[in-house]
Amino acid sequence: MSVHKLRGLCFALQLRVLREIAKKLGKRDWDFNKDPCSGQGNWSLLEERKGFENSVICDCSFNNNSSCHLVSIALKSQNLSGIIPPEFSKLRYLKTLDLSRNIFTGVIPPQWGTLRLEELSIEGNHFTGSIPPEIGKLINLEKLIFSSNALTGKLPAELGKLVNLTDMRINDNNFSGKLPTFIGKWTKVKKLHIQGTSLEGPIPSSIGSLTKLSDLRISDLTGRGSPFPPLSDMESMKTLILRNCLLFGEIPEYTGKVEKLKHLDVSFNNLRGEIPSTFIQLARIDFLYLTGNKLTGSVPPWLLERNKNADLSFNNFTWQSSSPDECSRGSVNIVESFSPSTITSRKAHSCLKQNFPCPASRDQQHYSLHINCGGNEITVNDNTTYQDDKEPRGASMFYSHPSEKWAFSSTGNFMDDDSEADAYIKTNESAISNGNRVLKDFNIEDEAAGVAIPLVKTFVAVVTHHTLKIRLYWAGRGTTGIPLRGVYGPLISAISVDPNFKPPSNGSKRNVAVIVTGAVAGAIVLALVVLGVMWRNGWLGGKAAAAKVGGRKTTARNGQMLSMKSWMPKEEFVYLLDWAYVLQERGSLLELVDPELGSEYSSEEAMVMLNVALLCTNASPTLRPTMSQVVSMLEGRTPVQDLLSDPGFSAVNTKYKAIRNHFWQNPSQTYTMSINESYRTDSTGSCVEPEEAARLVRVSSVKSDQ
Repeated sequence: MSVHKLRGLCFALQLRVLREIAKKLGKRDWDFNKDPCSGQGNWSLLEERKGFENSVICDCSFNNNSSCHLVSIALKSQNLSGIIPPEFSKLRYLKTLDLSRNIFTGVIPPQWGTLRLEELSIEGNHFTGSIPPEIGKLINLEKLIFSSNALTGKLPAELGKLVNLTDMRINDNNFSGKLPTFIGKWTKVKKLHIQGTSLEGPIPSSIGSLTKLSDLRISDLTGRGSPFPPLSDMESMKTLILRNCLLFGEIPEYTGKVEKLKHLDVSFNNLRGEIPSTFIQLARIDFLYLTGNKLTGSVPPWLLERNKNADLSFNNFTWQSSSPDECSRGSVNIVESFSPSTITSRKAHSCLKQNFPCPASRDQQHYSLHINCGGNEITVNDNTTYQDDKEPRGASMFYSHPSEKWAFSSTGNFMDDDSEADAYIKTNESAISNGNRVLKDFNIEDEAAGVAIPLVKTFVAVVTHHTLKIRLYWAGRGTTGIPLRGVYGPLISAISVDPNFKPPSNGSKRNVAVIVTGAVAGAIVLALVVLGVMWRNGWLGGKAAAAKVGGRKTTARNGQMLSMKSWMPKEEFVYLLDWAYVLQERGSLLELVDPELGSEYSSEEAMVMLNVALLCTNASPTLRPTMSQVVSMLEGRTPVQDLLSDPGFSAVNTKYKAIRNHFWQNPSQTYTMSINESYRTDSTGSCVEPEEAARLVRVSSVKSDQ
């Protein structure tokens, strides 16, 4: 019997369309020997990890359950590239089309406007051009996600016809023109994200019509400012972010009466006045960011005592006798939050004052500084010691290094992960200041001409008040959802500050200004070693998703080179460690060895190296061997230890989940890292963690004998 006569099977036309789409996409895992609507084969892999869906779903209820139509196609994070096949528009019954986190290029097909879509997502691709006006014909659309592409042009007025939208996200694009007033027509919308879009203000007053909003995020507008938008009727609001939106005036009292509010961020605006007294009613608030405004009055004692993630830094509050003397207040950040003229106590630390005046004596001043961002103290081959930076918190805090040579203030958190991995992401300080902006919309992938490539950025700064400030600000660019929500980058791997003059010898006359935090005096060279290798503290990968990472080829004895070729087994494994642990369980760990080696290697030595590598990447630091134990096992003096813990740490240990997703990078990139620089390590310390390899950084500094 023909398959087309059986109930529940797709029409021949739709099958032909799928075949053509598969051919143009290079989609080889669709099994056309099984009908997509039969429930057989691999057409709908419903048990996949969230964010990596690969499914084709049918609805067989048409014509009294006698015929089927394709209603949903999800190809998320499938490492697909190229131009979108026009054949998608022939699937007239399609309700859901999700092509998120691939490497698609070209323009958004205007033919999509002929479909019956209810959900459309192309997040995290390389689409260019403007949004076609035809998208406004998708009147049944409930979810529209165009974030993290390279879209340009004005938002077409036709989008105002999408009155059934409940979820609208257009973050991280390069649109032009003003934030349109027609957004007020989306009265059903619950989630609205417009961050880092290059759109101009002001925020239109029509936004007050969106009374069902629970998640509103607008950031980094340009152009004309506006007063705080009318949001008093939004009783369901849980997340409200209006960061760097040119807002002026006072914070309305009603914001403190929104009972469900958990995240409020109005940082980096021009807001004045006092903190509303109604804020004491925000019992559910988890994050409160008032950073970088012109707020005055006193800091409410309850806010300091509640010790939630609250950031009041860089304001103009009045210091009182009951105010704190130190900046270290747990998860409450008050650095540079008080007017210096109001601080009368000699006990008050200078970090509380605006512009953070230097508190150090002349004997405590320094000419150079080196920091290993996110890592342990390390000495590189020129005997330069990089101080450790292991403070895990980052949402709202002030941290002063024990050496008292440097400190950092951190405000803001990358959200949506709902895990402790957020604690390992630091935004450090803001770029919105009176200093000199040296980089804007920095894209490490473009600058380095690829991913996983170390990049050194060098700047010259003049220190005039004994303190060097380095401010970093995330302006909504780059996705916070590739490969999964909560994974970000790039990282600053190290900071190196050196003088471009010869510092005076001990005891000689000092006639130049010196930095408080040990940065440097006079003119300096600042070398920021920025790695695209995103192992720790914050990850925001390049939009080129899923790298195919495979076998390692290494010279074990001299340790000169480690390379990972762009290769992957047939199975759907995402991360090299996932694959390695599966092979170990199968008893076929030697499949990790580069096949180009043939049989010209010792299988016993290879097994030792591979098993030691698994021990060193254990999810639990306490179960990793020390460096001396590693050396002993590699030399054959002691047997290789048994692997004790469950290696499936991506589902358990959220800190390492983001590390596991590192390899979602450019699929055609071959990663090579030289590891022949000499460095010192404590023989009793733990085996180098996976991210440590990325920290053997290239440091660039310029010195002269002037």
